[in-house]
Amino acid sequence: MKWERAGRQPFELTAGSLLGYDMTPTDIVNISRPLSEMARLQPDTPAIIFPRKARTLTFQELDQDSNRMATGLVRIGIGRGMKTALLVPPSPELFALTFALFKVGAVPVFIDPGIGARNMKGCLAEAEPEAFIGIPKAHLARRLLGWGRSSIRITVVVGGGAFWGGVPLTQVCSQEIGDLPFAPADTLRSDPAAVLFTSGSTGPPKGAVYSHGTFAAQIDALRELYDIRPGEIDLPTFPLFALFAPALGMTALLPQMDFTRPGSVDPRQIIGPAGQYSATTMFGSPALLNRVGRYAAPRNITLPHLKRVISAGAPVSAAVLERFSALLPPDAEIFTPYGATEALPVSSIGSREVLSETGAMTGEGHGVCVGRPVASISLAIIPVSDAPIAEWNDDLALPTWEVGEIAVRGPQVSSSYLNRPEATRLAKIPDPAGGVWHRMGDVGYRDNSGRIWFCGRKAHRVQTSQGALYTIPVEGVFNTHPAVFRTALVGLGLKGSQQPVLCVELETKTATPAQERIRRELLELGSRYPHTRNIRQILFHPAFPVDIRHNAKIFREKLAVWAQDKLS
Repeated sequence: MKWERAGRQPFELTAGSLLGYDMTPTDIVNISRPLSEMARLQPDTPAIIFPRKARTLTFQELDQDSNRMATGLVRIGIGRGMKTALLVPPSPELFALTFALFKVGAVPVFIDPGIGARNMKGCLAEAEPEAFIGIPKAHLARRLLGWGRSSIRITVVVGGGAFWGGVPLTQVCSQEIGDLPFAPADTLRSDPAAVLFTSGSTGPPKGAVYSHGTFAAQIDALRELYDIRPGEIDLPTFPLFALFAPALGMTALLPQMDFTRPGSVDPRQIIGPAGQYSATTMFGSPALLNRVGRYAAPRNITLPHLKRVISAGAPVSAAVLERFSALLPPDAEIFTPYGATEALPVSSIGSREVLSETGAMTGEGHGVCVGRPVASISLAIIPVSDAPIAEWNDDLALPTWEVGEIAVRGPQVSSSYLNRPEATRLAKIPDPAGGVWHRMGDVGYRDNSGRIWFCGRKAHRVQTSQGALYTIPVEGVFNTHPAVFRTALVGLGLKGSQQPVLCVELETKTATPAQERIRRELLELGSRYPHTRNIRQILFHPAFPVDIRHNAKIFREKLAVWAQDKLS
């Protein structure tokens, strides 16, 4: 595929040339290669723009910075295969350090700081990193709370001095190193590249092991799925997605925001940079799109340069899609890829299809359509079970329209969890033909046209004496009420005889008499459908507990405890 660059000759990019597939017959792949290739092809194009600091790094500068850091990291003992905890917020240093670690063949460990100090300590104990690179606050917490005490032997401080308990980054990559090239490690497709911890929304966070091949497949899939081209301007509001931008040849435009709380973003910090720098693509969680859309719509604000918006982390409601679509030019679209930390992307659907067809079906209790599987993914619906499956068999696949657990196989699917053999055994199914199937932990079904419909988390199903109730088909019905912001189905009691309870968060704070009217209206709404008519217990909650990463995944386990207290 050939792409034109303004004012320059066309150049050709292939997955092989970017990632090193064509270099040797031994299948050498290093995820840092796309950055170096972009530095060669478009050296003066901005790779990262930080509007708040009025700072820009070109692809050449970012590549050179990461070369210097790679040289310095090797000098202090951080090398191939070494797990390295990286606790640095979005910044020039985060980008350069990440690519430097890839270049030396080290294995960065990414943990969302929003999971809390206790979970952070557990994740670091599980990951057993030998090196720790972080800002002063991270080092202070490490020393006070004993993070990684038994495994960490090399520490680097970003933005501070040795006082904080490590070698300053400025000393690691001192100017004496210069701008010499750095030859990336000859890592193989199967070699570990990083450990990414899950959000822990349905249990303790787990470290998904990514290989260099996993990252390479993700980049290929995203490029093909959304027709992403070098020279575009990306406005990512999730740090890990920001790191994909340079590898895809896009400029990463980092807004001023608390990346751990996207649902509380100042909309002006998104709208302003998007317009000023003519952003062509944007990633935002459903909570962020909702907040920005609510601010911009009544003010007739538009984002005329955006070609595509990508939203993930939780289903995006039709109302949010419709409101945000009004800000975009007619040929732009909002895409909602389906996937997980362990496997991304799995499928994708655009806002046009949702608003013209599937959104209405969601309101009738069909679940949320997440589109068709991407080309590189094999997807099957298998029987719902909490037990491990020793080996894949094609007979596991259920027919269309039958609800079961979603299982996927493909090059962008991680093969194991770090130091969690039991979790790996429960989530992965070895395939005799090669590779593994990953059990998504989600339930859903396939329709006659091959589309996948998401019905919720397997762990959240309510097991009543009349059978299982799945959260998304139930909540979709009640979410159509105009006074409702969102709902959450929880089950009380023993599995097999659970009592279904609907928790409701309203759009605005409402007095008790009005709540009673809304309760009656919700009961009437539920009576229209067979799977909701037996839900008679409704509780109003002021603000659902949600995950810190996307502000969208509801902690139903906490709601179930709250509901039990309210009804006891």
